[in-house]
Amino acid sequence: MHTTTNTAPSLTEHPSSQPAPSGRFRKSMGLTALVLFGLAYMVPLAVFTTYGLVTQMTKGHLPTAYMLTLAAMLLTAYSYGRMVQAHPYSGSVYTYTRKAFGSHFGFMAGWTLLLDYIFLPLLSYLLIGIYMSEYFPSIDAWVWVAGSIALVTFLNLIGIESITRVNWILVIVQLVFIVVFVALSIHNLAAQTAPLSLLAPFHHEGFSVPLVMTGAAVLCLSFLGFDAVSTMAEETANPTSRIPQAIMAVSLIGGLLFLVVSYCAQMVFPEWSTFADPDSASVDVMRRVGGQLLVTAFTATYVAGCFASAMVSQASVSRVLFAMGRDGALPRVFGQLVTNKRVPATAIMLVSVLSLIALVISLDTVANMISFGALFAFSAVNLAVVKHYLVDQKLRGARNWLMYGGIPGLGFLSTLWLWSSLSSMSFTIGLCWMGVGFICLLGVTRGFRVPVGELQMAE
Repeated sequence: MHTTTNTAPSLTEHPSSQPAPSGRFRKSMGLTALVLFGLAYMVPLAVFTTYGLVTQMTKGHLPTAYMLTLAAMLLTAYSYGRMVQAHPYSGSVYTYTRKAFGSHFGFMAGWTLLLDYIFLPLLSYLLIGIYMSEYFPSIDAWVWVAGSIALVTFLNLIGIESITRVNWILVIVQLVFIVVFVALSIHNLAAQTAPLSLLAPFHHEGFSVPLVMTGAAVLCLSFLGFDAVSTMAEETANPTSRIPQAIMAVSLIGGLLFLVVSYCAQMVFPEWSTFADPDSASVDVMRRVGGQLLVTAFTATYVAGCFASAMVSQASVSRVLFAMGRDGALPRVFGQLVTNKRVPATAIMLVSVLSLIALVISLDTVANMISFGALFAFSAVNLAVVKHYLVDQKLRGARNWLMYGGIPGLGFLSTLWLWSSLSSMSFTIGLCWMGVGFICLLGVTRGFRVPVGELQMAE
């Protein structure tokens, strides 16, 4: 079994790999900072990103869809925690699958994970451009997008500590807004004279399991963030304890927030079929609950949340690129830490350049890309737990079978079910991306004649 220690990881070069530039991160992340990192990535107001779309998709059963997604995400969060205890290093799914199934599968898992991580900042930038250009029509959306990319890149380059400080403010602002929204919703409902059904948001006429499952698959987009906490393992003191705690806390807190907010929204605005535009359905809800003043406050808070998500998602994907570069799966220049802040500057700059795609891509396309990559990654992590503990470590006994077989197995089946509910566009984009990754793997391994370079990391 893996033995937990508090010493920093040391790097020992694998005989088959070439000398690789690398280094150690600064261990500046505590439990509170990790939870804030995950919540900022997740965006507590993310419930409104796909609110109109999924409400119509499920015929007014959004809270039910969130309950299903939360259950699947908690199972997967448990698996992430178990793999962090086994391999407390940067790289997330890439590292876990590589250690469990070998370098080739690890490369493909890491590549598919990049589909999720690289394009999540794009989603934030797109939403910032949409909302800000709507309030300031004289300024084109691309100005807001480009400006946000520049500022986020600067904050990432000066170190993770700066992001943590900004996250405190932006996450708290969102939580305060949620409290205000819930309070106003309750006040609005209390003023109504018509009888209310408290269970209506969960089940009413038109309920359909396939439709709710399809909506639940889309809602995985809202939960992205708990998994990104694992990429901070090398910047956390005692990661084998704190990372699993933070992952579960972020999953549970975020899921409960989504459930409460979606329930209140469904109660105050049950006429889901009357949305003029599903993309702006959240504005309709805000206007009914608190008038134009609440609409303005929502827009400002939501844009701030998107900015926070862009900051931490860029930090997270740069750590995955760093891990793949350090191993030689990508050019080794990505595996360098530079400046006195010890940040992967080359990886950060690459993500910034790729984020410029937000100037020309649609919101729907980005959402489909992210959902495919996320659910593939979640499925791989659940399988990695079974492989590492029951096959490689040969743990036996009822307790171990439950912890490392039963729970991850349920997590795999739930994510696989959600994955199968995605749209055909998601699979088309995702499989094309994996095809490009396979071609890259052929090049890196020279047609599978040489292994993917690796640095064996021992504590």
